[in-house]
Amino acid sequence: MPIGAIVARHMKVFKAANPAWFYLHSACQSSAYIVGVAGWGTGLKLGSDSEGVTQKPHRQIGIALFCLGTLQVFALLLRPKPDHKYRLYWNIYHHLTGYTVIVLTIVNIFEGFEILEPEEKWKRAYIGVLIFLGAFAAVMEAITWSIVLRRKKEDNKFSSAIGTNGARENGNGF
Repeated sequence: MPIGAIVARHMKVFKAANPAWFYLHSACQSSAYIVGVAGWGTGLKLGSDSEGVTQKPHRQIGIALFCLGTLQVFALLLRPKPDHKYRLYWNIYHHLTGYTVIVLTIVNIFEGFEILEPEEKWKRAYIGVLIFLGAFAAVMEAITWSIVLRRKKEDNKFSSAIGTNGARENGNGF
């Protein structure tokens, strides 16, 4: 899921990546949702087979993740066109819910580590993956911002060379 968020956040800045970034984002998030639903179903089965054993925080976070993830899937059906007046609000909802799901997923995986008590190398490996993804996202953020700021600077140069009537000025109004 974090890979899908990174793709959406940073690839769409590259004009050549349109609409490939959207399909890659959708594929990553869809596969993450399917894996999440499978994990949720497994948790339901293990919970029903383990009478008297409760893992409240892990269970509650899992239920919240399932609900939020499902809301994200259904929200796709209500996604307004890019130029629609409500698209901004939909984007805010989509981003906040998506980032919330990612954070809760990370927390819940650590809760799962506490329950299963695997060898320490598994926890370290997971932390290593998170550090790698975080560092990669930070580098991509810097690259993305440099591209956006460069484009903005070029757009400002271009718009200042345009006269009030939309014609390029060269000193003679032409």
